[in-house]
Amino acid sequence: MIIQRDLYKNIKPYLYTPEAITITGMRRAGKTTLLKFISRQVDSNNQLFLDLEDPINQKYFEELSYEKIKLKFETKGLDFSQPHYIFLDEIQLVKNIPQCVKYFIDHYQTKFFLTRSASFYLKNLFSESLSGRQFIFELYPCTFSEFLRFKQTKIVIPRQHKQIDKVIFEIIDKYYQEYLAFGGFPQVILAESTERKQKLLENIFTSYYQLEIKELSGFRKIKEMRDLILLLLSRVGQKIDVKKVAEEIGVGWETASQYLSFLEETYFITHIKPFSRNKGVEIRKMPKVYICDCGLANHLGKINPSFLFEQAVFQNLKTQGAVNYYQRKSGAEIDFIFNKKTAYEVKVSPTQSDVNKLKKLALGKGDKDSGLNLSDAKVVSLKYSELEDVVYGFELGERAGKDELRERDVSKSSEQSQKTEVVIEYLQGDKTGTIGDVETTGITSKTA
Repeated sequence: MIIQRDLYKNIKPYLYTPEAITITGMRRAGKTTLLKFISRQVDSNNQLFLDLEDPINQKYFEELSYEKIKLKFETKGLDFSQPHYIFLDEIQLVKNIPQCVKYFIDHYQTKFFLTRSASFYLKNLFSESLSGRQFIFELYPCTFSEFLRFKQTKIVIPRQHKQIDKVIFEIIDKYYQEYLAFGGFPQVILAESTERKQKLLENIFTSYYQLEIKELSGFRKIKEMRDLILLLLSRVGQKIDVKKVAEEIGVGWETASQYLSFLEETYFITHIKPFSRNKGVEIRKMPKVYICDCGLANHLGKINPSFLFEQAVFQNLKTQGAVNYYQRKSGAEIDFIFNKKTAYEVKVSPTQSDVNKLKKLALGKGDKDSGLNLSDAKVVSLKYSELEDVVYGFELGERAGKDELRERDVSKSSEQSQKTEVVIEYLQGDKTGTIGDVETTGITSKTA
């Protein structure tokens, strides 16, 4: 069974449009599986799926004549006189693919679905060749809501924070702790033992290092690139001064900048810029850096729990919208500004003082003595909390981009559905009980 990824909802409206669909992202994030899932959703048998890691399939594109390539596709049963669909996995392995795709789109209205790993390697080549002919979608390791889907639990995160009592929190937190420790790569999620999860994380990093850096980057100083990666793994969530980084790994400023750009273009790291209403100030200030997955950060970087939690919060926010950070000259800081509207401060165990400071900084009227006049501000807690204006990391999945974290008024007529909206796996086996006002018999089902 193939698990649907959240990104598919963004791709679905374009299944039958003329443009090619290109899915890119970090290696092992699940692009091939998503491509197979999409092929099953396309309502046509007139399609061809080619895995370009197979040398036999690569040979199709060694022909100098595109018409000969067409003939070979027809031999495999593709009818070009009818709407037809070609799925190509790992296109970075065949260098003349962009021109070939362009030819078939222009001459035969072929609908292409493509995956590629090395964004850096193909960025300019593909952008120029398929200008106006493709939509690009980026796939990241799983968010926590996707993680639960892969675990095949019956847990659904309550829609309202106030529905999460301590019992509900502890049930969900069991899974969230696993997510923090091992991250969101699909293979890692599905692995059953801790040892296998750790081996897979090591394999994912080794694969990235060998294929993206050694084979595709073209950099000569591979040792210095390795040192940079190890340095960044230990500094997740911290501001990066390129000049100092260059000195630490023994390269020039320009070389360090190229290395950082490569790591970002191949989805290993992400820089976030400071939030400012003055673009010049935003450009001058140093960015903060996060990596692609909290599991890699934990296993390879051995970072402390607070930064690991911050990494997990970031990777769940970034798939939903724009993320910045904010810091004043005085040192007062907000971890994340989401879509320029909502402030999130990440705390392992927040206090009322943390909440008050965030609200003062984020929700004021915008002058230097008050705050940013944002729409909302929440402290994100790792541990259970009964404070107001606090949410949990596991609430920041796909709802963050839809502004669903704000408490909503519920009319009396919907009070019953509000109670039954919480759907949780009852972990005590075939027993009847109550969890958060929801009667359970074994496993509850959603009635709202």
